[in-house]
Amino acid sequence: MSAVQTIRVGGDEGEQRLDRWLKKKFPHLGQITIEKLCRTGQIRVDGGRVKPATRVETGQEVRIPPLPDAQPAQQRAKERPLGPRVTDTDAQMIQAAVLWKDEHIIALNKPPGLPSQGGSGQGDRHVDGLTTALMFGFKDRPKLVHRLDKDTSGVLLLARTDRVARALSEAFRSRTTRKIYWAAVAGVPHPRMGTIRFGLVKGGGGRGDNEKMIAVHPRDIDSTEGAKRATTDYAVLDALGTRTSWCALVPVTGRTHQLRAHMAELGHPIVGDGKYGGSGQENLGDGWGAQLGGEISKKLHLHARNISFDHPITKKRITLTAPLPDHMARTWKTLGWHENDVPDDPFADDE
Repeated sequence: MSAVQTIRVGGDEGEQRLDRWLKKKFPHLGQITIEKLCRTGQIRVDGGRVKPATRVETGQEVRIPPLPDAQPAQQRAKERPLGPRVTDTDAQMIQAAVLWKDEHIIALNKPPGLPSQGGSGQGDRHVDGLTTALMFGFKDRPKLVHRLDKDTSGVLLLARTDRVARALSEAFRSRTTRKIYWAAVAGVPHPRMGTIRFGLVKGGGGRGDNEKMIAVHPRDIDSTEGAKRATTDYAVLDALGTRTSWCALVPVTGRTHQLRAHMAELGHPIVGDGKYGGSGQENLGDGWGAQLGGEISKKLHLHARNISFDHPITKKRITLTAPLPDHMARTWKTLGWHENDVPDDPFADDE
């Protein structure tokens, strides 16, 4: 490329690191080159200097200087490694997490504690770095089309081709894909079914995924710099007195930490959520406190239970359900909650 160009960040490209965004646009760019171009101010976002780890937002304009031409595809393929080396233990772990697959899509039941991608403080062990173990005879690694927080478990989709990745990304953007999460929360929300419409803005107290999101009242969203509209549907499926309840959550929008921040703003944080639920504070009644004490695990009790989407190739509607992780299954057993006692989609009659 011999001229400067300006590229606008698309609607499905926000909240990702600049270096990763650039590599998707210009696969031949190496990390060292990107770091040099940022350090010398040749790459800019909305006219300002940035670092490779800066997270781009939808609508921002990225200045791209003249770049060296890419190598011929055949030569590049010979030089490009398949990905980071995956240990036998990790390969077995990620393969055991496969929930469903065909020639186009792989669905994982992501374990809690495993990040979807690398990033600030996430280290080198993450789903994206383990995809070499998920090739199953294909020549390319499968690609993530959405993310789950590190401590959130459940259904995670990967595309096996670029064509399917683009189609699934568009499905998430147009909201034809439907995700239902299960959570144990402190107290019992009232009313027992409703919609949360608080906006979310980064609090500025940390970096990347470690940064806490702050809820913004709907009337203040437009006047709050950086705030984004966010919508979550919730329904109470069962409860243990006023101490805790089992909720189904549907993220109508897909903001960072949306479900966790929204439930905390409602006064009913997700059990085990130290970031949004009052750290180690124990819930002793209806309302605040993210720990239940006793035999209940202190891990986050948030699980992407099922996902429904139109298959990009077969056009069939696919619905996949992920079993609860061990710590949540133990909590459900302790509290006397049974998975088969609730509808797959408690919002279906409401739509």
